[in-house]
Amino acid sequence: MAQLQRIVIDLRSEEMVLRVLYRSQDGAGPSTKARRREVTALVRTGLQDALEALEGGGEVVGTSGFTGREDVLCIDTSTPAVVHKKLEEGAA
Repeated sequence: MAQLQRIVIDLRSEEMVLRVLYRSQDGAGPSTKARRREVTALVRTGLQDALEALEGGGEVVGTSGFTGREDVLCIDTSTPAVVHKKLEEGAA
């Protein structure tokens, strides 16, 4: 069974590139339909989990830049309700 480690999303003008890091005990070769299905399923599940976690809120834990900005958003997936509550208290 494969375990998703990281998804990096690179949005470009005409395309979106997803770099996917995952661990697998046994798997299909690099240029097979089975491998493509496996990584597509991992990405789909990972992105759905990320969207659900964002529903509970997140904390900006790092920033850089002035006009060209890069912010790091940290989502606590183990207790999303707690993170959401902290954000509500801070916003009030």
